[in-house]
Amino acid sequence: MKRPTGVTIIAILAIIGGILGVLAGLAGLAGLAGGALLAGAAAGTTAAAASGTLVIFAIIALVFGVLDIVLGIGLLRLLPWAWTLGVALQVASIVLAVIEIATGNATIGGQALSLAINVIILVYLFRGNVRQAFARA
Repeated sequence: MKRPTGVTIIAILAIIGGILGVLAGLAGLAGLAGGALLAGAAAGTTAAAASGTLVIFAIIALVFGVLDIVLGIGLLRLLPWAWTLGVALQVASIVLAVIEIATGNATIGGQALSLAINVIILVYLFRGNVRQAFARA
């Protein structure tokens, strides 16, 4: 079966986003390793906690970046597991966005576009022709 155009677009965007995510995660970890984490720990518990939070976000960005690259490659090849990974990543992204809003790490307005895109992609992946392209009819 021919790859749906939407799958191609999502795959390319996933690869680009994945590369940016990996770079952001590595930059975050490098910046913290460059002294911010040690300075934060020495300055007190509040600064250390903030540095710990930054480490977590950098690792999440790195992991999601790698998974997005893998997803993009799988989507381009119409590999059956890529559909499952795509659904899982969209659900995880939605959950993380809600957690960021709930914990005050992001505003509702700042996450609204991200949430909308994740929901649209999730709905798209469940369309009949898309499921069929991944042998999930």
